[in-house]
Amino acid sequence: FFCYLVLGTKMAAPPMSPLPFAHAPLKHHGYSVKFSPFPHPNGFRLAVAASQHFGIVGNGCLYILQLLPNGQLTQVAMFDTLNSLFDVSWSEQHERHVIASCGDGSVKLFDVEAQTGRPLRVFHEHQQEVYTIQWNQKVGDTFLSASWDQTIKLWSPDSLQSLGTWAGHEYCIHSVCWDPSSPSRFLSASGDGTLRVWDRGMPTPASTIIAHQNEVLCCDWNKYDEFIIASGSVDRSIKIWDIRKGAAPMDTLHGHNFGVRRICFSPHNESIIASCSYDMTVCLWDIVKPDIPLIARADKHSEFVVGLDFNMFEENMLASCGWDESVFVWKM
Repeated sequence: FFCYLVLGTKMAAPPMSPLPFAHAPLKHHGYSVKFSPFPHPNGFRLAVAASQHFGIVGNGCLYILQLLPNGQLTQVAMFDTLNSLFDVSWSEQHERHVIASCGDGSVKLFDVEAQTGRPLRVFHEHQQEVYTIQWNQKVGDTFLSASWDQTIKLWSPDSLQSLGTWAGHEYCIHSVCWDPSSPSRFLSASGDGTLRVWDRGMPTPASTIIAHQNEVLCCDWNKYDEFIIASGSVDRSIKIWDIRKGAAPMDTLHGHNFGVRRICFSPHNESIIASCSYDMTVCLWDIVKPDIPLIARADKHSEFVVGLDFNMFEENMLASCGWDESVFVWKM
């Protein structure tokens, strides 16, 4: 591990292996973790979606955690659900509101400071598990949900009826994300091996990219360049795409030993991307360094790592969660 690698005329040290800045145990298997987009006077808040029995059957739990400046990660609130939880997203308008996607085909809206333990609203139109959700960062008044029923739905938190439905994928949808620069454009990744770019004003995809020969498990949109997206797959690779030239990727990153479960572009640097994998690691990459893009590899999880997010208020701080019933915060 400590040996140097010769890459042409370059000498490359192994990627750094950071120690956790913070850690907290969960009572269920972690599926998704997100930092709050709102500043907090005493550190940072995180939401974690977790599921019993690896999300196959059983209950779910939404955790609200507080990361203190000294690295202590404490529980602020906890909401039990009758079904598995697979994803979580903070409201972009109301700092107390969080949505969670559920195994029964619903999306639940919670007030994290409510004492009732029950959701404020339940949005239920999907016919199978809702695996991915995201609030619109540009305007903040709508959110997306996507499901194993192969559909994507647009919602307002003020209505129990969806504003629109999009179909076209031929297998489960694993990931959906907004274009951060647009109130209407979004991206989806599916087990059918494709990425699809959509606009809420059009019933069919604006473009379809045949991204991988295997299932595409995750996608993300660059925060600084409206044309750059990324995908991660069961095939262990991460691919960087220009949506104007979807026939071939701009770059392909190799380094994970098993499927890439989630990817996130940095909110601070347009060339930095993070990933987590079934190989139990979290990796940080710099895509402008094609010869040695892997910067860091965190390996303290003891099971699949499936949740990942950047802290928008502190550069290169990430949170991860996994099937080892743990949440870690890293400074990478």
